[in-house]
Amino acid sequence: MASFNKVILLGNLTRDPEVRYTPKGTAVTDLGLAVNRTYTADNGEKREEVTFVDVTFWGRTAEVAGEYLKKGRPVFVEGRLQLDSWDDKQSGQKRTKLKVIGENMQMLGAPRGGGGGGGGDEESSGGSRSSKPAPPPKAAPSAPDEDEIPF
Repeated sequence: MASFNKVILLGNLTRDPEVRYTPKGTAVTDLGLAVNRTYTADNGEKREEVTFVDVTFWGRTAEVAGEYLKKGRPVFVEGRLQLDSWDDKQSGQKRTKLKVIGENMQMLGAPRGGGGGGGGDEESSGGSRSSKPAPPPKAAPSAPDEDEIPF
């Protein structure tokens, strides 16, 4: 039987990411992501619901997230679902939690506070990458004379 496990989310961070390292030195960070859904109820009233999703990044992506992402910043995440299960030490009950293992991340908008990084997609947020004006477009080259064609 075929299967497919892919998640695509766009939301805002609920807290600053904190990078930690495994004993072997691999970076890992957990993000809280708030994803909003706006809809109209049967009575015509506009409503909004928020879903909170935990996302875990590993490796270099975890380090980049810890360096550039801050609470409130919009981020696009691609990943897969993973079900964690464990025994609760206090109650002895079996517990489970569904979370996203992030495989790709795209930071959106300009960095908050104006400091740091340049990790955001500045062109989509209206900023420019340079304070210099863009050079004028080059004219298309003219067609060569028949005598200049080497064949």
